[in-house]
Amino acid sequence: MLRRLHSGFWALGVAFGSCSVPRFYSSRLGSELLRSQAYIGGRWLDADGRAQFPVLDPASGQQLTAVSDCGPQEAREAVRAAYNSLASWKAATSKERSNLLRKWYDLMLKNKDELARLITAENGKPLKESLSEILYAASFLEWFSEEARRVYGDVVPTSSPDRRILILKQPIGVASIITPWNFPSAMLTRKAGAALAVGCTVVVKPAEDTPLSALALAELADQAGIPAGVFNVIPSSKSKTPSVGEVLCTDPLVAAISFTGSTATGKILLRQASDTVKKASMELGGLAPFIVFDSANLDRAVAGALASKFRNTGQTCVCANRFLVQEGIHDSFVEKMVKAMQRDLRVGSGFDELTTQGPLINERAVQKVESHISDAVSLGACIVTGGKRHSSGATFFEPTLLSNVTTDMLCAQEETFGPLAPVIKFQTEEEAVTIANASNVGLAGYFYSSNLAQIWRVAEQLEVGIVGINEGLLSTPEAPFGGVKQSGLGREGSKYGVDDYLEIKYVCFGGL
Repeated sequence: MLRRLHSGFWALGVAFGSCSVPRFYSSRLGSELLRSQAYIGGRWLDADGRAQFPVLDPASGQQLTAVSDCGPQEAREAVRAAYNSLASWKAATSKERSNLLRKWYDLMLKNKDELARLITAENGKPLKESLSEILYAASFLEWFSEEARRVYGDVVPTSSPDRRILILKQPIGVASIITPWNFPSAMLTRKAGAALAVGCTVVVKPAEDTPLSALALAELADQAGIPAGVFNVIPSSKSKTPSVGEVLCTDPLVAAISFTGSTATGKILLRQASDTVKKASMELGGLAPFIVFDSANLDRAVAGALASKFRNTGQTCVCANRFLVQEGIHDSFVEKMVKAMQRDLRVGSGFDELTTQGPLINERAVQKVESHISDAVSLGACIVTGGKRHSSGATFFEPTLLSNVTTDMLCAQEETFGPLAPVIKFQTEEEAVTIANASNVGLAGYFYSSNLAQIWRVAEQLEVGIVGINEGLLSTPEAPFGGVKQSGLGREGSKYGVDDYLEIKYVCFGGL
């Protein structure tokens, strides 16, 4: 059974709950929002046997703290807590739910600096980017607090004079939410904000690399007055994640599953959820093409390429993975891109205000970048800049650009998820579109052009769910986020973001 423990943080560098925080990190992590236990049914709880797992600083590999290591038992208790609170939460008025989400949003803004420090500590991204993520994450709570009051049904004309047709939209029930490490706050609020807005309750399983952000948001949800059991967070280690995920996908009390992560893991979760026919929202892998046509404004294209590729050190699902550059401007693009990378990108600790490139999340991530570079070079690619680990530490990697890249190389076929920009030369528009679409995934795609007819053609032909035209940064709460093919199911954000948490009910009113 779970036991309730004191979760106070008594002093810098000493015991916090049942764990401790090294003195080196204590001032950076702060004290107000640092939590080490699971949040279930409105209570801070230890896992069975007080099991814990370490949270590491990706920059140094040192332990930041330790958090409760939840397993299937805790997952089932969290699901029951969410189910038990469902009836009262969905019975609340949309205005009541809206007001509570707005309070949660206000608390995020009030605590934005501390929340940003938590992200930088456990994720490694530069502090400026972490702060941007917090503002982005908060914007989803603001957006869905407003959408809560706009879940409209319909009255449909009927051919029978004694009947009326009503269409109602109702919350689907308990939603399991599994979030990734690369945007540990934004991916949580984008999902949970939509679910809570329409009357669903949720169980959040954060990535094992970055549980502190989710637990901090649980603390703020509690402060905002979100009722007990409506929002639950169960951190778990890598070894326990599969068994926890299975509970969240198979428990009959769960009605929906929302996941952001790899396509391979998404397929496993979909199979597990199929036996109980759960509604599934999947935001999976990408392989974003970034096309630069001869007519493009080259300086804008380079700026967009830099922003798209190297945000979060290339660890975003919509970052450019393949650069397709038309032969007429290919050499100029490569020259300008290299100069921009060497001038504007600085590798180092995320807590250094001059840093733009933090560490990769772990050793496996670094090895993947290395393997993609090694494969490309063995097949004839050239390293124009970068190409190796950075002197800042084992998980830091130099921003790298490859030329002479061909479509048979791994970096053109797999999502690298690191600071690697492979450039492929093409001749015609048709060739570029063919290369861009030669993938079983389709999340985001980008292209730069000044030809209006070409802009319409390519935007319609790209087999992706998100298109950036002369723009490298796309994410915003007002727009739908999601992919086609094996990049996922459903859409998050925007007015469509609530659809995955709603059931449509047809009511026939007869005898009139």
